[in-house]
Amino acid sequence: MTESAQAVREFKMPDVGEGLTEAEILKWYVQPGDTVTDGQVVCEVETAKAAVELPIPFDGTVRELRFAEGTTVDVGQVIISVATGGAEAPAPEPEAAPAEAPAAEAESAEPQGRQPVLVGYGVSESSTKRRARRSAEPAPAAQAPAPEAPAPAPAPAPAAPVANGTPVSGADRPLAKPPVRKLAKDLGVDLATVVPTGEGGVVTREDVHAAAAPQAPAEPAPAPAPQPEAAPAPQAAAPAPDARETRVPVKGVRKATAQAMIGSAFTAPHVTEFVTVDVTRTMKLVEKMKADKDLAGVRINPLLMVARALLVAIRRNPDISAAWDEANQEIVRKHYVNLGIAAATPRGLIVPNIKDAQAKTLPELAAALGELVSTAREGRTSPADMQGGTVTITNVGVFGVDTGTPILNPGESAILAFGAVKWQPWVHKGKVKPRQVTTLALSFDHRLVDGELGSKVLADVAAVLEHPKRLLTWT
Repeated sequence: MTESAQAVREFKMPDVGEGLTEAEILKWYVQPGDTVTDGQVVCEVETAKAAVELPIPFDGTVRELRFAEGTTVDVGQVIISVATGGAEAPAPEPEAAPAEAPAAEAESAEPQGRQPVLVGYGVSESSTKRRARRSAEPAPAAQAPAPEAPAPAPAPAPAAPVANGTPVSGADRPLAKPPVRKLAKDLGVDLATVVPTGEGGVVTREDVHAAAAPQAPAEPAPAPAPQPEAAPAPQAAAPAPDARETRVPVKGVRKATAQAMIGSAFTAPHVTEFVTVDVTRTMKLVEKMKADKDLAGVRINPLLMVARALLVAIRRNPDISAAWDEANQEIVRKHYVNLGIAAATPRGLIVPNIKDAQAKTLPELAAALGELVSTAREGRTSPADMQGGTVTITNVGVFGVDTGTPILNPGESAILAFGAVKWQPWVHKGKVKPRQVTTLALSFDHRLVDGELGSKVLADVAAVLEHPKRLLTWT
Protein backbone atom coordinates (compact mmCIF):
# COMPACT_ATOMS: atom_id res chain seq x y z
CA MET A 1 0.00 0.00 0.00
CA THR A 2 1.44 3.39 -0.96
CA GLU A 3 1.86 6.15 1.55
CA SER A 4 -0.78 8.24 -0.22
CA ALA A 5 -3.31 5.47 0.26
CA GLN A 6 -2.55 5.29 3.96
CA ALA A 7 -4.18 7.40 6.63
CA VAL A 8 -1.57 8.71 9.03
CA ARG A 9 -2.91 9.57 12.45
CA GLU A 10 -1.11 11.50 15.16
CA PHE A 11 -1.27 10.87 18.87
CA LYS A 12 -0.77 13.87 21.17
CA MET A 13 0.55 14.14 24.70
CA PRO A 14 -2.55 14.22 26.90
CA ASP A 15 -3.32 16.01 30.12
CA VAL A 16 -3.98 12.97 32.30
CA GLY A 17 -6.32 14.86 34.58
CA GLU A 18 -4.03 16.97 36.75
CA GLY A 19 -4.27 20.15 34.67
CA LEU A 20 -0.56 19.86 33.89
CA THR A 21 1.20 21.47 30.96
CA GLU A 22 3.98 18.96 30.33
CA ALA A 23 5.19 15.42 30.97
CA GLU A 24 8.44 13.52 30.49
CA ILE A 25 8.59 10.43 28.28
CA LEU A 26 10.16 7.77 30.47
CA LYS A 27 9.99 4.76 28.15
CA TRP A 28 8.75 3.77 24.71
CA TYR A 29 7.21 0.31 24.42
CA VAL A 30 7.05 0.42 20.61
CA GLN A 31 9.39 1.32 17.74
CA PRO A 32 8.82 2.47 14.15
CA GLY A 33 7.45 -0.43 12.11
CA ASP A 34 5.70 -2.10 15.06
CA THR A 35 2.02 -2.91 14.75
CA VAL A 36 -0.20 -1.38 17.44
CA THR A 37 -3.82 -2.07 18.34
CA ASP A 38 -6.54 0.07 19.80
CA GLY A 39 -5.91 0.43 23.55
CA GLN A 40 -2.31 -0.85 23.49
CA VAL A 41 0.10 0.93 25.84
CA VAL A 42 2.78 2.63 23.74
CA CYS A 43 4.74 4.59 26.32
CA GLU A 44 5.14 5.55 29.95
CA VAL A 45 5.30 9.21 30.93
CA GLU A 46 5.99 10.98 34.19
CA THR A 47 3.74 13.85 35.12
CA ALA A 48 4.45 16.18 38.02
CA LYS A 49 3.73 13.47 40.56
CA ALA A 50 2.97 10.14 38.94
CA ALA A 51 4.11 7.72 36.26
CA VAL A 52 1.31 7.01 33.77
CA GLU A 53 1.09 4.52 30.90
CA LEU A 54 -0.52 5.88 27.73
CA PRO A 55 -2.59 3.61 25.46
CA ILE A 56 -3.15 4.55 21.82
CA PRO A 57 -6.74 4.89 20.54
CA PHE A 58 -6.42 3.31 17.09
CA ASP A 59 -4.90 0.42 15.13
CA GLY A 60 -2.03 0.71 12.70
CA THR A 61 1.72 0.64 12.18
CA VAL A 62 4.06 2.97 14.05
CA ARG A 63 5.49 5.41 11.56
CA GLU A 64 7.49 7.79 13.75
CA LEU A 65 8.34 8.47 17.39
CA ARG A 66 8.58 12.23 17.62
CA PHE A 67 10.50 12.43 20.89
CA ALA A 68 13.20 10.35 22.53
CA GLU A 69 13.03 8.90 26.03
CA GLY A 70 13.90 11.49 28.65
CA THR A 71 12.34 14.35 26.69
CA THR A 72 9.88 16.69 28.39
CA VAL A 73 6.93 17.31 26.07
CA ASP A 74 4.18 19.91 26.32
CA VAL A 75 0.58 18.75 26.52
CA GLY A 76 -0.95 18.82 23.05
CA GLN A 77 2.26 18.04 21.15
CA VAL A 78 2.29 15.06 18.79
CA ILE A 79 4.44 12.28 20.26
CA ILE A 80 3.82 9.45 17.79
CA SER A 81 2.38 9.03 14.28
CA VAL A 82 0.72 5.84 13.10
CA ALA A 83 -0.19 4.68 9.59
CA THR A 84 -3.70 3.30 9.99
CA GLY A 85 -3.71 1.61 6.59
CA GLY A 86 -6.12 2.68 3.88
CA ALA A 87 -8.92 3.92 6.10
CA GLU A 88 -10.07 6.29 3.36
CA ALA A 89 -9.47 4.13 0.27
CA PRO A 90 -12.93 2.46 0.21
CA ALA A 91 -14.67 5.82 -0.27
CA PRO A 92 -15.23 5.49 -4.09
CA GLU A 93 -16.93 2.08 -3.79
CA PRO A 94 -20.48 3.29 -3.02
CA GLU A 95 -20.91 4.60 -6.61
CA ALA A 96 -20.33 1.13 -8.12
CA ALA A 97 -23.01 -0.56 -5.99
CA PRO A 98 -25.39 2.07 -4.65
CA ALA A 99 -27.89 -0.45 -3.30
CA GLU A 100 -25.58 -2.79 -1.39
CA ALA A 101 -22.60 -0.63 -0.52
CA PRO A 102 -24.13 1.12 2.51
CA ALA A 103 -24.77 -2.16 4.33
CA ALA A 104 -21.34 -3.54 3.47
CA GLU A 105 -19.71 -0.32 4.52
CA ALA A 106 -21.57 -0.30 7.81
CA GLU A 107 -20.30 -3.82 8.52
CA SER A 108 -16.72 -2.89 7.73
CA ALA A 109 -17.10 0.16 9.91
CA GLU A 110 -17.84 -1.94 12.98
CA PRO A 111 -14.27 -3.10 13.73
CA GLN A 112 -12.73 0.33 13.23
CA GLY A 113 -15.58 2.12 14.95
CA ARG A 114 -14.45 1.11 18.45
CA GLN A 115 -12.60 4.37 18.74
CA PRO A 116 -13.06 5.69 22.24
CA VAL A 117 -10.38 3.90 24.17
CA LEU A 118 -8.04 6.56 25.43
CA VAL A 119 -7.65 9.40 27.82
CA GLY A 120 -9.27 12.08 25.77
CA TYR A 121 -8.19 11.85 22.17
CA GLY A 122 -10.55 12.90 19.55
CA VAL A 123 -12.80 10.58 17.68
CA SER A 124 -11.28 9.89 14.28
CA GLU A 125 -12.72 11.53 11.20
CA SER A 126 -13.63 8.14 9.72
CA SER A 127 -15.77 7.16 12.69
CA THR A 128 -17.58 10.49 12.58
CA LYS A 129 -18.40 9.94 8.92
CA ARG A 130 -19.64 6.41 9.47
CA ARG A 131 -22.08 7.58 12.10
CA ALA A 132 -23.39 10.10 9.58
CA ARG A 133 -23.93 7.30 7.02
CA ARG A 134 -25.99 5.26 9.44
CA SER A 135 -28.27 8.17 10.26
CA ALA A 136 -28.87 8.80 6.54
CA GLU A 137 -28.92 5.32 5.00
CA PRO A 138 -31.50 6.16 2.28
CA ALA A 139 -28.99 8.49 0.61
CA PRO A 140 -25.78 6.49 0.20
CA ALA A 141 -24.66 8.46 -2.82
CA ALA A 142 -24.75 11.69 -0.85
CA GLN A 143 -22.37 10.20 1.68
CA ALA A 144 -19.59 9.44 -0.78
CA PRO A 145 -18.15 12.97 -0.67
CA ALA A 146 -18.18 12.89 3.14
CA PRO A 147 -14.39 12.48 3.34
CA GLU A 148 -14.01 15.99 1.87
CA ALA A 149 -16.33 17.53 4.44
CA PRO A 150 -14.31 17.68 7.64
CA ALA A 151 -16.89 19.87 9.33
CA PRO A 152 -16.23 18.23 12.69
CA ALA A 153 -12.48 18.63 12.17
CA PRO A 154 -11.97 19.97 15.70
CA ALA A 155 -13.04 16.52 16.93
CA PRO A 156 -9.46 15.54 17.87
CA ALA A 157 -9.63 18.14 20.61
CA PRO A 158 -11.26 16.86 23.81
CA ALA A 159 -13.81 19.65 23.88
CA ALA A 160 -15.16 19.14 20.36
CA PRO A 161 -16.94 15.82 20.90
CA VAL A 162 -19.10 17.49 23.52
CA ALA A 163 -20.28 19.98 20.94
CA ASN A 164 -21.13 17.18 18.54
CA GLY A 165 -22.64 14.98 21.21
CA THR A 166 -26.26 15.18 20.18
CA PRO A 167 -26.94 11.48 20.72
CA VAL A 168 -26.97 12.00 24.47
CA SER A 169 -29.33 9.63 26.19
CA GLY A 170 -29.44 7.65 29.38
CA ALA A 171 -27.72 10.39 31.38
CA ASP A 172 -29.28 9.06 34.56
CA ARG A 173 -27.55 5.69 34.07
CA PRO A 174 -24.29 6.34 32.25
CA LEU A 175 -23.20 3.64 29.81
CA ALA A 176 -19.47 2.97 29.64
CA LYS A 177 -17.03 0.11 29.10
CA PRO A 178 -15.09 -1.20 32.12
CA PRO A 179 -11.81 0.45 31.06
CA VAL A 180 -13.62 3.78 30.78
CA ARG A 181 -15.14 3.34 34.22
CA LYS A 182 -11.68 2.61 35.65
CA LEU A 183 -10.28 5.69 33.95
CA ALA A 184 -13.07 7.83 35.43
CA LYS A 185 -12.36 6.40 38.87
CA ASP A 186 -8.62 7.07 38.55
CA LEU A 187 -9.23 10.66 37.46
CA GLY A 188 -11.92 11.29 40.07
CA VAL A 189 -14.66 11.89 37.49
CA ASP A 190 -18.32 11.11 38.20
CA LEU A 191 -19.65 9.40 35.06
CA ALA A 192 -23.12 10.78 35.78
CA THR A 193 -21.79 14.29 35.08
CA VAL A 194 -20.13 13.38 31.76
CA VAL A 195 -21.79 14.22 28.44
CA PRO A 196 -21.55 11.04 26.31
CA THR A 197 -20.59 11.29 22.64
CA GLY A 198 -20.39 7.60 21.76
CA GLU A 199 -23.02 5.83 19.71
CA GLY A 200 -26.12 5.05 21.73
CA GLY A 201 -25.10 7.48 24.47
CA VAL A 202 -21.99 5.53 25.53
CA VAL A 203 -19.41 7.50 27.54
CA THR A 204 -16.02 7.32 25.85
CA ARG A 205 -12.51 7.86 27.14
CA GLU A 206 -12.48 11.16 25.29
CA ASP A 207 -15.55 12.26 27.23
CA VAL A 208 -13.95 11.35 30.56
CA HIS A 209 -10.79 13.21 29.68
CA ALA A 210 -12.76 16.29 28.64
CA ALA A 211 -14.67 16.21 31.93
CA ALA A 212 -11.51 15.70 33.99
CA ALA A 213 -9.66 18.59 32.41
CA PRO A 214 -12.17 20.98 30.83
CA GLN A 215 -9.51 23.65 30.53
CA ALA A 216 -6.79 21.28 29.37
CA PRO A 217 -4.26 23.19 27.29
CA ALA A 218 -5.05 21.34 24.09
CA GLU A 219 -4.63 24.54 22.12
CA PRO A 220 -0.89 24.14 21.79
CA ALA A 221 -1.70 22.28 18.56
CA PRO A 222 0.91 24.36 16.69
CA ALA A 223 3.38 22.19 18.57
CA PRO A 224 4.22 20.02 15.56
CA ALA A 225 6.95 22.62 14.98
CA PRO A 226 9.35 20.84 17.36
CA GLN A 227 9.26 17.71 15.18
CA PRO A 228 12.76 18.33 13.81
CA GLU A 229 14.22 18.00 17.30
CA ALA A 230 12.80 14.51 17.76
CA ALA A 231 15.96 12.74 16.71
CA PRO A 232 18.40 14.03 19.33
CA ALA A 233 17.89 12.52 22.76
CA PRO A 234 18.55 15.19 25.38
CA GLN A 235 20.27 12.92 27.84
CA ALA A 236 22.23 14.44 30.71
CA ALA A 237 25.94 14.08 30.11
CA ALA A 238 27.71 11.83 32.59
CA PRO A 239 29.86 13.94 34.92
CA ALA A 240 33.60 13.54 34.69
CA PRO A 241 35.14 11.53 37.56
CA ASP A 242 37.00 14.60 38.80
CA ALA A 243 34.09 17.03 38.37
CA ARG A 244 33.60 19.42 41.28
CA GLU A 245 29.97 20.12 40.42
CA THR A 246 27.08 18.34 38.74
CA ARG A 247 24.04 20.08 37.29
CA VAL A 248 20.77 18.18 37.40
CA PRO A 249 17.81 19.41 35.31
CA VAL A 250 14.82 20.40 37.45
CA LYS A 251 11.85 18.47 36.10
CA GLY A 252 9.14 15.99 36.97
CA VAL A 253 8.39 15.53 40.65
CA ARG A 254 11.23 17.79 41.80
CA LYS A 255 9.96 20.66 39.65
CA ALA A 256 6.38 20.21 40.83
CA THR A 257 7.44 19.97 44.48
CA ALA A 258 9.52 23.14 44.21
CA GLN A 259 6.68 25.10 42.66
CA ALA A 260 4.18 23.80 45.22
CA MET A 261 6.42 24.60 48.19
CA ILE A 262 7.18 28.11 46.95
CA GLY A 263 3.49 28.73 46.33
CA SER A 264 2.56 27.43 49.78
CA ALA A 265 5.35 29.11 51.76
CA PHE A 266 4.74 32.53 50.22
CA THR A 267 0.94 32.35 50.12
CA ALA A 268 -0.19 30.79 53.39
CA PRO A 269 1.20 32.38 56.58
CA HIS A 270 2.60 29.38 58.43
CA VAL A 271 2.56 28.93 62.20
CA THR A 272 4.20 25.86 63.76
CA GLU A 273 3.61 24.64 67.31
CA PHE A 274 5.37 21.80 69.14
CA VAL A 275 4.57 19.38 71.93
CA THR A 276 6.63 16.57 73.48
CA VAL A 277 4.58 13.64 74.72
CA ASP A 278 5.01 10.32 76.50
CA VAL A 279 3.72 7.67 74.07
CA THR A 280 4.71 4.60 76.09
CA ARG A 281 1.11 3.42 76.47
CA THR A 282 0.48 3.79 72.75
CA MET A 283 3.61 1.81 71.90
CA LYS A 284 2.51 -0.97 74.28
CA LEU A 285 -0.94 -0.96 72.66
CA VAL A 286 0.66 -1.32 69.21
CA GLU A 287 2.52 -4.42 70.37
CA LYS A 288 -0.63 -5.92 71.91
CA MET A 289 -2.64 -5.34 68.73
CA LYS A 290 0.09 -6.93 66.63
CA ALA A 291 -0.29 -10.08 68.74
CA ASP A 292 -4.11 -10.02 68.59
CA LYS A 293 -5.39 -12.90 66.43
CA ASP A 294 -8.49 -10.88 65.52
CA LEU A 295 -6.21 -8.32 63.85
CA ALA A 296 -4.12 -10.87 61.96
CA GLY A 297 -3.19 -9.44 58.58
CA VAL A 298 -3.78 -5.86 59.70
CA ARG A 299 -0.64 -3.73 59.53
CA ILE A 300 -0.43 -2.06 62.93
CA ASN A 301 2.27 0.55 63.50
CA PRO A 302 2.78 3.86 65.35
CA LEU A 303 1.91 5.91 62.23
CA LEU A 304 -1.52 4.28 62.18
CA MET A 305 -2.11 5.34 65.78
CA VAL A 306 -0.99 8.90 65.02
CA ALA A 307 -3.38 9.00 62.07
CA ARG A 308 -6.21 7.77 64.29
CA ALA A 309 -5.35 10.32 66.97
CA LEU A 310 -5.37 13.15 64.42
CA LEU A 311 -8.77 12.06 63.10
CA VAL A 312 -10.16 12.12 66.65
CA ALA A 313 -8.69 15.60 67.17
CA ILE A 314 -10.28 16.82 63.93
CA ARG A 315 -13.63 15.36 64.96
CA ARG A 316 -13.40 17.36 68.19
CA ASN A 317 -12.21 20.49 66.35
CA PRO A 318 -13.82 20.26 62.90
CA ASP A 319 -12.95 23.81 61.83
CA ILE A 320 -9.34 22.69 61.27
CA SER A 321 -10.51 20.83 58.14
CA ALA A 322 -10.88 23.82 55.85
CA ALA A 323 -9.40 25.63 52.87
CA TRP A 324 -8.86 29.24 51.89
CA ASP A 325 -10.61 30.34 48.67
CA GLU A 326 -8.70 33.42 47.57
CA ALA A 327 -10.78 34.03 44.45
CA ASN A 328 -14.10 34.18 46.31
CA GLN A 329 -12.66 35.38 49.61
CA GLU A 330 -14.24 32.51 51.48
CA ILE A 331 -13.20 29.87 54.00
CA VAL A 332 -14.41 26.47 52.82
CA ARG A 333 -15.30 24.23 55.76
CA LYS A 334 -14.90 20.57 54.81
CA HIS A 335 -17.09 18.01 56.54
CA TYR A 336 -14.77 15.18 55.60
CA VAL A 337 -11.09 14.37 55.98
CA ASN A 338 -8.95 13.32 53.04
CA LEU A 339 -5.88 12.42 55.07
CA GLY A 340 -2.60 13.00 53.23
CA ILE A 341 0.50 10.95 53.97
CA ALA A 342 3.80 12.43 52.79
CA ALA A 343 5.72 9.65 51.04
CA ALA A 344 9.35 9.66 49.92
CA THR A 345 9.65 7.83 46.60
CA PRO A 346 12.52 7.24 44.15
CA ARG A 347 11.09 10.09 42.06
CA GLY A 348 10.73 12.48 44.98
CA LEU A 349 8.16 13.55 47.58
CA ILE A 350 4.48 12.96 46.88
CA VAL A 351 1.42 13.35 49.09
CA PRO A 352 -1.38 10.93 48.21
CA ASN A 353 -4.39 10.96 50.50
CA ILE A 354 -6.89 8.55 52.01
CA LYS A 355 -10.36 9.66 50.95
CA ASP A 356 -12.97 10.04 53.72
CA ALA A 357 -10.53 8.74 56.32
CA GLN A 358 -12.82 9.89 59.14
CA ALA A 359 -15.37 7.21 58.17
CA LYS A 360 -12.96 4.27 58.25
CA THR A 361 -12.56 1.71 61.00
CA LEU A 362 -9.08 1.02 62.34
CA PRO A 363 -8.56 -2.07 60.10
CA GLU A 364 -9.88 -0.13 57.08
CA LEU A 365 -7.59 2.79 57.85
CA ALA A 366 -4.63 0.40 58.24
CA ALA A 367 -5.39 -1.24 54.88
CA ALA A 368 -5.76 2.11 53.12
CA LEU A 369 -2.53 3.38 54.66
CA GLY A 370 -0.60 0.27 53.63
CA GLU A 371 -1.91 0.39 50.06
CA LEU A 372 -1.19 4.10 49.77
CA VAL A 373 2.42 3.72 50.88
CA SER A 374 3.17 0.67 48.72
CA THR A 375 1.59 2.21 45.63
CA ALA A 376 3.58 5.41 46.15
CA ARG A 377 6.86 3.53 46.47
CA GLU A 378 6.14 1.68 43.23
CA GLY A 379 5.52 4.99 41.48
CA ARG A 380 1.96 4.01 40.56
CA THR A 381 0.01 6.62 42.52
CA SER A 382 -2.82 7.96 40.34
CA PRO A 383 -3.52 11.69 39.96
CA ALA A 384 -6.88 11.24 41.70
CA ASP A 385 -5.12 9.91 44.81
CA MET A 386 -3.19 13.16 45.14
CA GLN A 387 -6.11 15.53 44.73
CA GLY A 388 -8.48 16.95 47.31
CA GLY A 389 -6.35 16.53 50.44
CA THR A 390 -7.39 18.37 53.61
CA VAL A 391 -4.75 17.60 56.29
CA THR A 392 -1.41 15.77 56.01
CA ILE A 393 0.91 13.74 58.24
CA THR A 394 4.66 13.61 57.59
CA ASN A 395 6.54 10.89 59.45
CA VAL A 396 10.01 12.40 59.82
CA GLY A 397 10.70 10.04 62.72
CA VAL A 398 11.57 7.21 60.34
CA PHE A 399 14.77 9.13 59.57
CA GLY A 400 15.66 9.46 63.27
CA VAL A 401 14.64 13.13 63.30
CA ASP A 402 13.03 14.55 66.45
CA THR A 403 10.71 16.96 64.62
CA GLY A 404 10.57 19.73 62.00
CA THR A 405 8.61 22.71 60.73
CA PRO A 406 6.71 21.18 57.80
CA ILE A 407 5.36 23.28 54.94
CA LEU A 408 1.69 22.92 54.11
CA ASN A 409 0.62 20.93 51.10
CA PRO A 410 -1.01 23.56 48.82
CA GLY A 411 -4.75 23.88 49.45
CA GLU A 412 -4.62 22.24 52.87
CA SER A 413 -5.04 23.79 56.31
CA ALA A 414 -2.56 21.83 58.46
CA ILE A 415 0.27 19.31 58.46
CA LEU A 416 1.43 17.23 61.43
CA ALA A 417 5.05 16.12 61.77
CA PHE A 418 5.56 12.90 63.76
CA GLY A 419 9.08 12.70 65.21
CA ALA A 420 11.20 9.74 66.26
CA VAL A 421 10.06 7.75 69.31
CA LYS A 422 12.97 7.51 71.74
CA TRP A 423 13.60 6.27 75.26
CA GLN A 424 14.14 9.27 77.52
CA PRO A 425 14.12 10.02 81.25
CA TRP A 426 10.63 11.21 82.06
CA VAL A 427 8.75 12.06 85.23
CA HIS A 428 6.05 9.40 85.50
CA LYS A 429 3.84 9.16 88.60
CA GLY A 430 6.25 11.33 90.56
CA LYS A 431 9.37 9.40 89.66
CA VAL A 432 11.95 9.71 86.90
CA LYS A 433 11.66 6.65 84.70
CA PRO A 434 12.69 5.69 81.16
CA ARG A 435 9.70 6.32 78.90
CA GLN A 436 9.11 6.32 75.14
CA VAL A 437 8.78 9.93 74.09
CA THR A 438 8.17 11.74 70.81
CA THR A 439 7.78 15.33 69.63
CA LEU A 440 4.88 16.43 67.45
CA ALA A 441 4.84 19.61 65.34
CA LEU A 442 1.72 21.08 63.78
CA SER A 443 2.00 23.72 61.04
CA PHE A 444 -1.22 25.47 60.04
CA ASP A 445 -2.49 28.24 57.78
CA HIS A 446 -2.96 31.24 60.06
CA ARG A 447 -5.43 32.84 57.63
CA LEU A 448 -8.08 30.32 58.61
CA VAL A 449 -6.71 28.61 61.73
CA ASP A 450 -6.24 30.74 64.84
CA GLY A 451 -3.64 29.89 67.46
CA GLU A 452 -6.33 28.61 69.82
CA LEU A 453 -7.74 26.14 67.29
CA GLY A 454 -4.30 24.93 66.22
CA SER A 455 -3.25 24.48 69.86
CA LYS A 456 -6.38 22.49 70.68
CA VAL A 457 -5.84 20.13 67.77
CA LEU A 458 -2.20 19.50 68.66
CA ALA A 459 -3.04 19.06 72.36
CA ASP A 460 -5.78 16.55 71.52
CA VAL A 461 -3.45 14.49 69.33
CA ALA A 462 -0.90 14.40 72.14
CA ALA A 463 -3.55 13.50 74.73
CA VAL A 464 -4.76 10.53 72.66
CA LEU A 465 -1.21 9.23 72.15
CA GLU A 466 -0.45 9.62 75.85
CA HIS A 467 -3.67 7.83 76.88
CA PRO A 468 -4.90 5.79 73.88
CA LYS A 469 -8.06 4.79 75.78
CA ARG A 470 -9.33 8.22 74.68
CA LEU A 471 -9.82 6.68 71.26
CA LEU A 472 -12.88 5.07 72.86
CA THR A 473 -13.97 7.70 75.39
CA TRP A 474 -13.69 10.78 73.14
CA THR A 475 -16.47 11.06 70.60
